[in-house]
Amino acid sequence: MSCPIQEAVAKLPSGPLSEETVQRHIAPLFSRVLANDRVYLANHSLGRPLDKMAEDVREGITLWETKLGDAWDEWLAEQDAFRGRIAKLIGAPRVDCVVPKTSAGQGLRAILNVLHGRPRVLSTRGEFDSLDLILKQYAALGRIEMEWLEPDGEGRFTVADMVQKLRFGVDLVVISQVMFMDGQIVHDLPVLADACHAVGARLLVDAYHAVGVIPVDVAAMHADFAIGGSYKYLRGGPGACFLYISPEALATGLRVLDTGWFAREDIFGYERHDPPLLRAGGDAFLESTPPVLTYYQARSGQMLALALGVERMRAYGLEQLSRLKGYLRDAGIDAIGADSDHGAFLAVQLDDAAGISAKLAEQGVITDARGPWLRLCPDCLTRDQELRGAAAMLAEVLERARS
Repeated sequence: MSCPIQEAVAKLPSGPLSEETVQRHIAPLFSRVLANDRVYLANHSLGRPLDKMAEDVREGITLWETKLGDAWDEWLAEQDAFRGRIAKLIGAPRVDCVVPKTSAGQGLRAILNVLHGRPRVLSTRGEFDSLDLILKQYAALGRIEMEWLEPDGEGRFTVADMVQKLRFGVDLVVISQVMFMDGQIVHDLPVLADACHAVGARLLVDAYHAVGVIPVDVAAMHADFAIGGSYKYLRGGPGACFLYISPEALATGLRVLDTGWFAREDIFGYERHDPPLLRAGGDAFLESTPPVLTYYQARSGQMLALALGVERMRAYGLEQLSRLKGYLRDAGIDAIGADSDHGAFLAVQLDDAAGISAKLAEQGVITDARGPWLRLCPDCLTRDQELRGAAAMLAEVLERARS
């Protein structure tokens, strides 16, 4: 059976992407979401779905309608396919190392709950709100002891500073590969992983803003755990997230608390062993009845990322960001990003970033704001005309705000 995604990608010339070839071959895969005149620069928040997403979800629903309880064979096959695609995208050495989750925070909680006693956790002040909240709540309830790394004088978080904070007695280090507020890429994570292991700590990497943006290789990173999802750059919508557990971490016999009946050796055998007989490896972290439609929902975006290739998309993304940064600079607006030290978006520091974002939305330019940062993220569908228009509109909105 032919796949429109692979057919479209096959028509692209070899080599770098260009606006002309993307608009000719890839944009038609997005006819529904492109049927409006908004300039969408919030792809770092919620990625734009392919037309095929709705068809894929319909496939999962049709199985429900026509097969009822007999749909589980196909549904679980799609769960395995989801795990396999994520494994390719993050460089996981085994598919069972990828555990489907409905949020990255769920993955973090699963790891906090395998640690013994009252573990000591080291993290940064730059983590995404959900992880920040979970860590603070666990600490407030006495479940963990927290230590925080503050940003340096330039507002950045570095592995060198994190290593200086490491000591024996720290059990888990939590850090983002790409910081969500300003897009800073945290380099040298393998160095941090090795430093963690040298003092008996484990490393959990939040790769949400990295997967689908820059090449991610959790094995080369030496990460014990990683979390992420398909909401943003993988165009999979809410709920299609994952927890990665390295083979080495699995081999230590982690004490699994976040589990359920789909982790049993015989899922549908309904045998009630005490203690339970769980499946091997990462399958022991599977939980109760899974939200199977999210795997269909995430399929097309993951397939497009794999078909185009992350490095190819990254090169084109940097080209777009560089042009947008230049248009902003010509309008007197300073932005950070568009380089090897930042992820998929530009960030503009403003006194009222949220207010400016709202004013832009009124003019049909969709962005978002986190703290003092206005974030602007094109994707491969964004045309140069839209980049120019967005820069001009931001300059106009800022001028009005000053007057």
